[in-house]
Amino acid sequence: MTMTDVASPVLDELAAVLTAAQIVTGPRTESNRRDQSEGTLSGEPLAVVFPASTEEVAAVVTIAAAHRIPIVPQGARTGLAGGANAIAGAIVLSTTRLKKILSVDAANQTATVQAGVRTIALARAAEAVNLFYPPDPGSWRASTIGGNVATNAGGMLCVKYGVTGNFVRQLTVVLADGSIVKTGQRTIKGVAGYNLTALLVGSEGTLGIITEITVGLLPAPASPSGVSATFSTATDALAAANTIVAGSRRPSVLEFLDGACIEAINAFDPASALPRGAGALLLVQSDQIGQAHDDVEAYADVLRAAGADDVVIAHDAESLDRLMSARRLLHPAVQAVRGGCLNEDITVPRSQLPALLAGLAEISRELDVPISTGGHIGDGNLHPVIGYDPAAPAELEAAHVAFARVIGLAISLDGSASGEHGIGVLKRAHLDDELGPVLRDLQLRVKAAFDPLGILNPGKKL
Repeated sequence: MTMTDVASPVLDELAAVLTAAQIVTGPRTESNRRDQSEGTLSGEPLAVVFPASTEEVAAVVTIAAAHRIPIVPQGARTGLAGGANAIAGAIVLSTTRLKKILSVDAANQTATVQAGVRTIALARAAEAVNLFYPPDPGSWRASTIGGNVATNAGGMLCVKYGVTGNFVRQLTVVLADGSIVKTGQRTIKGVAGYNLTALLVGSEGTLGIITEITVGLLPAPASPSGVSATFSTATDALAAANTIVAGSRRPSVLEFLDGACIEAINAFDPASALPRGAGALLLVQSDQIGQAHDDVEAYADVLRAAGADDVVIAHDAESLDRLMSARRLLHPAVQAVRGGCLNEDITVPRSQLPALLAGLAEISRELDVPISTGGHIGDGNLHPVIGYDPAAPAELEAAHVAFARVIGLAISLDGSASGEHGIGVLKRAHLDDELGPVLRDLQLRVKAAFDPLGILNPGKKL
């Protein structure tokens, strides 16, 4: 039986559970075929569907299971690993209409939202009752909570608060047969059964489709203060960062840009005030109630003592935003300057950061490939960005060679191929190097227990 033979009855069944406005087919599916990754494959799906409730998601999955059609969950498609890319002939299930904030419980410091709620919307809802939702991926204005949970997204505040999974209490999930379950507890503690919530976090839609999430919230922090500092070398910047991390004043942000990043940002943004010729930049913030101002003044003293060339302090929101704007420009700047880029997401123990930075420089020299490195130096999660000219096949080939070398370097330093972006399709070829065949086979057996027909986002994650 061909896909054409299958298409008509499947579309008829979808039309019986969704409205016409919730089903898109043909060329109109183009905008839902891929995320923001470069160099990853995608195909034309049978349909893109936009359910508005858990029950509608379950109905769609039940139809897909009956016909053994792959189903690809999507959020806002801000991912960088191809995890939400469409598969030819699949049903793409967009969660963007699942956008209700169901409750914000100030007494218990939790919030429950549908999967399509944007990260910024949850953060603002928490702020309205003087609470705080810390995970802040770079795409937080666009990304959805469901997507964040699916990849266990991080962000700049991870150095103090941790990643998305540290805040997930309970999940509503549609399983591969269309059944609906709740995992976890709304309570702070709970160890009944296996921790399936933790297993589903970061599973990239391969074990179930997450439709509702309950997260823990924190009391609101202080308004942050921050400081930026440039150094002549990345080694000096790293030494200063190590001193800050080892101190008693815990930063809420500790970010790094190397000289290549600074050069790219200056070329990309005419308004950039970054000192030209600097070897590295550190950005540090504190949001500690009652001491953020003093923390940042102390950070500035550490940075100066470590040899910083240019130290700028910001105690007000406008000045702080100007300081942080450079960090937000990392990926668009490198892409604009080079034309194309492959975005890495490696993480290593902090003690291995000197070896990682030295190894990245060696790979760049050996392959004659530009690598601009920035990211979350406070927790060891860096984002080497490999630039290339898309019109030059040799440059693209060299970029992919460098991409593999960078992942191998991170793994050799007891690190990981991905700290927060996920595996998707971009990094699957490197999983055996990190997991080994026995552990990878065990994970495939877990996948088979959840998804015996193999229809949930096949070809992703594992």
